[in-house]
Amino acid sequence: MSKESDEQLMLAVQTGALEKLNVLCERYQKRIYNYCLKSVLDADDSADLTQNIFIRVLKYRKSYKAGSNFEFWLFQIARNQVKDHFRKMKVHRDQFQAADVLPDRADDSDEEQREREQRLMQALSLLPEEKRELLVLSKFEGMKYEQIAALKSISVSAVKVQVHRTIKQLKELYFEIKS
Repeated sequence: MSKESDEQLMLAVQTGALEKLNVLCERYQKRIYNYCLKSVLDADDSADLTQNIFIRVLKYRKSYKAGSNFEFWLFQIARNQVKDHFRKMKVHRDQFQAADVLPDRADDSDEEQREREQRLMQALSLLPEEKRELLVLSKFEGMKYEQIAALKSISVSAVKVQVHRTIKQLKELYFEIKS
């Protein structure tokens, strides 16, 4: 694995060293895929979105500004792609099926854990897109509230309040599904 920073790699990509994009893809492909999966709740769509996001990185490489945070720039692209996906598909939250998202497991010895994961995914699918995105970014992707605030153009305190309320709503949905 390359020891170059994301920013150094992206600057190299900008100047024509397109092979450096492979290193960035290796670093971020799983995180971007997981972000998409938790946002759109469909494995095939998530794979397509992930591929399209890295194609956009290549296509719009000249718009990356030297000195800016590559990860932030990448997640802006990912967020826009997810929004475009919802716009194109005109998806309604009641169309999501959590069972379609979770992989089938041959080993059912962990049945209880699998059921909890299914309930969580189902509860996530019932959240509005904006709230689901907040949770995915803060809890699953580990973004700091400051980064989320900049990405969504809202204050840090608004992010904190919205995340807290969304977690509360998710818990309620989770336990409604459980009963």
